[in-house]
Amino acid sequence: MCGLIERDGCVLVARRGQGRALAGKWEFPGGKVESGEAAEAALARELREELGVEIEVVRALPESTHRYEGFAITLVPFVCTLAEGEPVAHEHAEIAWSPPENIRDLDLAAADVPILEAYLAARRGR
Repeated sequence: MCGLIERDGCVLVARRGQGRALAGKWEFPGGKVESGEAAEAALARELREELGVEIEVVRALPESTHRYEGFAITLVPFVCTLAEGEPVAHEHAEIAWSPPENIRDLDLAAADVPILEAYLAARRGR
């Protein structure tokens, strides 16, 4: 699952570090759901571990599956806001706040592209 954390008209993106799959690619932060864990609770746990923040889930977006060479990933995305803390890149090379429409200009991981498009479409429909 992943979180699109909103603040002041921007969304937080994170760049994957060297030595990891998809190193250097930008993504929406998140992680894996553990056995017996609800997706929203898993996202809160992962963002606490990766960024040192507490979040509030605002709404879900449609999940998306992407097949990379050698593995597939299903992302369950949630739009969030910060409830507590300031994000710190504990597990990423870099984090940045970006206007949503500018995220297309980043070297975004392919699995995150449909998530961005669903988010942008939902924003237009507000």
